[in-house]
Amino acid sequence: MSAEENIEESPERYFIGKKEDVIQAKRVSKFVNGRDILVIYHEGKFYAMDAHCYHAGGLLENGDIEELNNKLCIVCPSHKYKITLAEGEGIYKASNPKEKNPIPKWFSKGIKQRVHTVLEVGGDIFVKMSEVRGWIESDYYQTEKYRQEKAMCPPDNES
Repeated sequence: MSAEENIEESPERYFIGKKEDVIQAKRVSKFVNGRDILVIYHEGKFYAMDAHCYHAGGLLENGDIEELNNKLCIVCPSHKYKITLAEGEGIYKASNPKEKNPIPKWFSKGIKQRVHTVLEVGGDIFVKMSEVRGWIESDYYQTEKYRQEKAMCPPDNES
């Protein structure tokens, strides 16, 4: 059995869409396996991550993609938090005010956003859920508790 056949039979992968459709859309949000997932097609490559920003749950779907510190990042449209597409690392730029001539540098907050694996099988795009153990901050926005809290809030256009 080939590796591709093995992937096709895997119960861990979730269908996102036809490759051509995902490429054309550039971003696709899906609810799979109890999570809101965002799949991004950018510069010939697919990425997948939790759809809600780890910081305050803002939807990442409309975030700008920028290259920062030699890494492709999505910038959360709500509060401008920067998350690397490949690793889910939160990054920020800061300088030490105690330095005579402070020069801003990029720093890592560590992995904050759960990322998932994108698979292409026979012209279809699938997501394989992250197997990273332990709590990652974006996990909170995938919980039933968060969904209940969100349901109790008025829609954005009524506040």
